[in-house]
Amino acid sequence: MKNSDADFCGRPPPGAGAARGHIRSFVRREGRMTPAQRRALAELWPQFGIAPGSGLLSPRTVFGRRAPLALEIGFGNGEALAQLAGRRPEWDFIGMEVHRPGIGALLRKLHQQSLSNVRIIRADAAVALRDNIPDASLDLLMLFFPDPWPKKRHHKRRLVQENFAALCRRKLRPGGMLHAATDWRDYAVQMMEVFSACPQLQNAAGENRYSRRPPHRPVTRFEKRGAGLGHATLDLIFTRRG
Repeated sequence: MKNSDADFCGRPPPGAGAARGHIRSFVRREGRMTPAQRRALAELWPQFGIAPGSGLLSPRTVFGRRAPLALEIGFGNGEALAQLAGRRPEWDFIGMEVHRPGIGALLRKLHQQSLSNVRIIRADAAVALRDNIPDASLDLLMLFFPDPWPKKRHHKRRLVQENFAALCRRKLRPGGMLHAATDWRDYAVQMMEVFSACPQLQNAAGENRYSRRPPHRPVTRFEKRGAGLGHATLDLIFTRRG
């Protein structure tokens, strides 16, 4: 599936808007794009991009095979997603991101590493998850270091809320895994409360317990930088009951 260059203008891409009452969990603070990132967007998006208005996807059609399917929401510069895709060539991966520099950076990584098992959607994750991902299709859903919106008056903008947890549960197949990580402790507490309260989601580490970082989650430069500042990362892993 292809998208047009218009998707990368300064305006939100089609599908990035949401239903009335939806609060976006991101702001557009892209910063400067490098020439290499711009070139990657222009040349590689037709190969790896999925238009957000495409409706429900058929993973088998998109990737040309039947394979375990993982999705990362808000992949940043794509560092973790590219590492995972390289380590697990037998899996297929979808990444969701709204910021063009990060998308351009990931496109460059996919090209340089000859990775063919990744596709990208540029849209508000809550909207794209609802409109593009079939129910009970995901083996793994990843949410690593989402914007913590630290000020109390902005907590309503945090992505992890009751409706989002219910949506994640719906998109996971029975036995599928929801893996979140944050270095913002009060957001981790909120995540624990929200995911624990969602029917059919079970904490893999036990009630109200955080998980050890599993080997499959890469440690990114962002996380290492946070650790250097004294930020402890907390992992939450929940599975969907059958």
